[in-house]
Amino acid sequence: MLAQEAATSGSTSELTSAGRPSGHPSLAWPEARRLAFNCAVPLAPANVPLPLAVGHALTRDVTALQKLPHYDSSAMDGWAVNGDAPWILAGHEPALLPGHASVIATGGQVPVGAQSILRKESGQVHQDADGNLRLRLNDNAKEGEPGTSQHIRPAGEEAAAGEVLIRAGTTLNPAHIALAAVAGYDDLPVQAKPVVGIVLTGSELVTSGIPEPGRVRDIFGPQLGAVISLLGGTVAGPLRIGDSYPEWLAALAGPDAFPGRMPDVTITTGGTGCSGTDHFRAAIKALGGQLLVDGIAMRPGHPAVLAELPDGRFVVGLPGNPLAAMMALITIGAPLLEALGGRPLSAIGEVISASDVDPHPGSTRLIPCRFIEGLAFPASHTGPGMMRGLARSDGVMAVSPAGIQSGEPVPVLALPWTQTNETILSSKGRSTMKMTRAGSRGTSSPEHPAWTMT
Repeated sequence: MLAQEAATSGSTSELTSAGRPSGHPSLAWPEARRLAFNCAVPLAPANVPLPLAVGHALTRDVTALQKLPHYDSSAMDGWAVNGDAPWILAGHEPALLPGHASVIATGGQVPVGAQSILRKESGQVHQDADGNLRLRLNDNAKEGEPGTSQHIRPAGEEAAAGEVLIRAGTTLNPAHIALAAVAGYDDLPVQAKPVVGIVLTGSELVTSGIPEPGRVRDIFGPQLGAVISLLGGTVAGPLRIGDSYPEWLAALAGPDAFPGRMPDVTITTGGTGCSGTDHFRAAIKALGGQLLVDGIAMRPGHPAVLAELPDGRFVVGLPGNPLAAMMALITIGAPLLEALGGRPLSAIGEVISASDVDPHPGSTRLIPCRFIEGLAFPASHTGPGMMRGLARSDGVMAVSPAGIQSGEPVPVLALPWTQTNETILSSKGRSTMKMTRAGSRGTSSPEHPAWTMT
């Protein structure tokens, strides 16, 4: 367990007082986070076409299949020339005789015998008395032009055959894809991303306009897919259902809910409480699944649930309140997706708190915050059903059940949409906060330290 995580766990007696809906003690926040990571193993690598490989982690080195470029090529539009000016203008023969020149475009193959490239701006073609076309230097030509091998890109200039072009483990960007294409690849071996099905529940939801009293605007539909993508998942859905048990059972059961590849993870919204319309646990039980996390000693988001079905699929049950759901998602959803995607568990950082936070026995408090001058300031408007405070925040403070005093270090998590490598520089004389990820499954390393204050 990370040292920062241990500081937020609380005592056994405290945890017992924060009960699960089933009446059993909730897991401490750090334990729930680590369990969500440790319960899964990375998905198998897959070969994907180049256009689909962006954003995936490469699982095997990409090497040059031949020299790059694989032939001598021109770096300029102009003429390939052999010997000194003037030159007889020849056609596009594969071999160029002494005293001859041939037209060539940028990237064109340099004919055998060519000694250099004369750029288009430096030459002029004219017809001699015998009707032959000849190339000569014009007034724009520089002294000594063309020099030997000038403007010729030799074969292998960029890479030798067998040279490593992209290292395994690299998260591929569009430039990597272009390099792989130049090297002759059509697809690449990458770490598969987990497919995440979204199930949005609630008969009271409206998807547009201003809701009437008793109805609420759906906020999960517009945002949840984007957050899951930022967390490394591939989104399937969303599937919208009401509050009936048969609808829940059908949504979690299998292929009819999400045509195509079955989701590796299904994320539901609402239904994790104990009312007559909360069917998460009953549906999991009917499908033969087991609850891995049933309630977390955290506020907000304590009714969160994580389950595994007999076929190896995972189901994450988020509370119905929007801020509570987001806190639950970064607590158990994010670590689960990191594990399935073959990535390390995100480290917890440490920042100086700018405010006192009162004790909350039995629960870790997750409080959206702003980072200003190297300090963490709790945001306002952070009730379980509010999103205003989160929309203005840079991260989340994880305050232990004992609370915290201003000036003390507090564990922090980055939000999925904030830069994890962000560096916040303070004014002279204050601290600098550096955010990075842990370098291995659940640990930090010298190469990839946990977030620190220096």
